[in-house]
Amino acid sequence: MTQLDRLRSEIPLPELADLRAEERRLLEEIAGPARSHPARRTGRWARPRIGLRPRLLIAGGLALAVATGIVVAGTERKVVRPVPPIASQPVAAVSVLVHASDNAARHPELHPRPGQYLVYESRTMNPVESNTASGHSRYLARGKRTVWYPVAGTSVDGFIAGETLPSKPYPGWPLPPEAKQPPARTGPEKLADFDQRAGFLRTDYAYLSRLPADTAGMRRHLFTRLEHSTNPYTEAWSRVAGMLREAYLPAAQRAALFRAAATIPGVVSVPVSTDAAGRKGVAAALVVRELGIREEYIFDPKTYQYLGERSVVIDAARAKAPVGSVLTSSALLRVSVADSAPPVRPR
Repeated sequence: MTQLDRLRSEIPLPELADLRAEERRLLEEIAGPARSHPARRTGRWARPRIGLRPRLLIAGGLALAVATGIVVAGTERKVVRPVPPIASQPVAAVSVLVHASDNAARHPELHPRPGQYLVYESRTMNPVESNTASGHSRYLARGKRTVWYPVAGTSVDGFIAGETLPSKPYPGWPLPPEAKQPPARTGPEKLADFDQRAGFLRTDYAYLSRLPADTAGMRRHLFTRLEHSTNPYTEAWSRVAGMLREAYLPAAQRAALFRAAATIPGVVSVPVSTDAAGRKGVAAALVVRELGIREEYIFDPKTYQYLGERSVVIDAARAKAPVGSVLTSSALLRVSVADSAPPVRPR
């Protein structure tokens, strides 16, 4: 019942007077055609069929009218749709995100100050393609990385240190010679020389902490400037990752983000998933059909704290890899606060 109460919580509740007016209109619409029907006069409709509850059906009809934005007045029907529309999602399909939202405030909270850095330690695995004298090759590069992001600022002001891990073969491909390099360490060094992201896609703490703390407001943020996108749902889902991967939100914004992500059509729950560090978890996922993959965001099965992400092949022809193969994965191992960035090593 708690889950049902929270379903579509981003829609403002109507006033009581409005509900009563809609109830009267709906009852008139229901009763209107039946009054003159022969079956009504002969009494064949006097008893409802077994299992039907008239009061429950009326209440359900009102709830549906409110939830979908359909207002019945006389014989006119007005449909109000946000752009893009919020699709109803079964509770089971988004249960991971709902639990993550409910548990957002239960984790120890960081309170970084201006001038400090948020430090992210993670593991990654990503596909690499190369053309060498021996031909075209593919493999999965693995590594550890530590990133320092300023509390206020872009990636241009960040620093990174990394360590390569043994590469893995790309599914269906042999491991090429260039992937068999010994582990090496790099940095600390500057993270980037430029940042081409739009301002509203910033992921520094100072910016994220000012985002809406309600579901509807956060959803509007996720869909900013996606009105004409060919696949707004996929892009919005990708923006969720950008706010989780190496970013830190206050608990209120974090809870709103998970609730907003649950409204994206097509989101499902995955009962078992594994991050790049080998940690088992549950996941919320969206299928990206044009790429033939399922993008999963993984959470701890007990605390519902974000662990990492991975992409799994669901269409071998489009992904050019066997179904079930993991092509990318990451694991966010630790987030901490530092007063300063590390000294930069010369390249």
